[in-house]
Amino acid sequence: MQEQRDVTNDLRLLLEAMPPHIHQALLQEPVQADDLLEVVMDLGRLPEARYRSHERFLSEREITHQDIAYVTSRVSAFGEDNRAGIPRTLHRISAIRNRKGDVIGLTCRVGRAIFGTVAIIQDIIETGKSILLLGKPGTGKTTLLRETARVLAEDLRKRVVVVDTSNEIAGDGDIPHPGIGRARRMQVLRPSEQHAVMIEAVENHMPEVIVIDEIGTELEALAARTIAERGVQLVGTAHGHALENLLVNPTLSDLIGGIQAVTLGDEEARRRGTQKTVLERKAPPTFDVLVEIQNWDQVVVYGDVADAVDHLLRGEEPATTRRFRGEDGQVQIVTPPPRLPQF
Repeated sequence: MQEQRDVTNDLRLLLEAMPPHIHQALLQEPVQADDLLEVVMDLGRLPEARYRSHERFLSEREITHQDIAYVTSRVSAFGEDNRAGIPRTLHRISAIRNRKGDVIGLTCRVGRAIFGTVAIIQDIIETGKSILLLGKPGTGKTTLLRETARVLAEDLRKRVVVVDTSNEIAGDGDIPHPGIGRARRMQVLRPSEQHAVMIEAVENHMPEVIVIDEIGTELEALAARTIAERGVQLVGTAHGHALENLLVNPTLSDLIGGIQAVTLGDEEARRRGTQKTVLERKAPPTFDVLVEIQNWDQVVVYGDVADAVDHLLRGEEPATTRRFRGEDGQVQIVTPPPRLPQF
């Protein structure tokens, strides 16, 4: 099995966009470069570097308007989502503005393409089923999504189109980052138009697979259903970190079939041993498989989303498998002990 290997060698470009005193402070601990997640710069506060296991201040000098202007002048223009980047890299610079619209804070997040991360779910991807990835921020959802696009396009030779709303999957600029391999990338003019670009991708470019990051609105959920119903494999992420989150999210519950209240007859209610009004799944789910990303090396897989939702609505434990990546790079698959649904 292919081991994880960081193939991003453009961290230097992000560091060069930093003010000199912050750049030098980051270079003082080069051993930690692979663990660097982001650099935070807020006006009037000390600059801070955040790593996987800890955080540290980079200077005793507070951030000034000049420091922020130094960075913003060296990255691309900010979009409506207040995100910018560095051309042909995966780094993301997000802005915080005051009421006048001036940038007073920056989050400079390191983007990495890592070969081998998809190994933990590669057998699922190869089935052609639609897969939804869930996880908390920083658990590697976008990294896994990017590597999935590359494997589908290069190893499986499928026609893959990435709908890249904030240029986070394929990087900033018009030329996609090599981290997505042969997959094609469609950029989105503004976040509110993501759903339209999803449909455009299917209608105009004949993809076999659509890859989409951060499905978060009702229109995007509807577009995802339309794509799946046309027989196109869909691989995406959504807001939330667990299946139970989607069940109680009225905007996104359609991704897993939706929920409706059903009134049973007296005889049926007695037969089921339930109240007369129960919750049931409304329709087939958009996604066949759901993967909860616990961390970089551990996921929980619901192999049959429809069955899992039905079990949860009945108050029963759904069938799952837990997958671990060991220190040797090998993936282990185990069936966890039952746990109670968390609504």
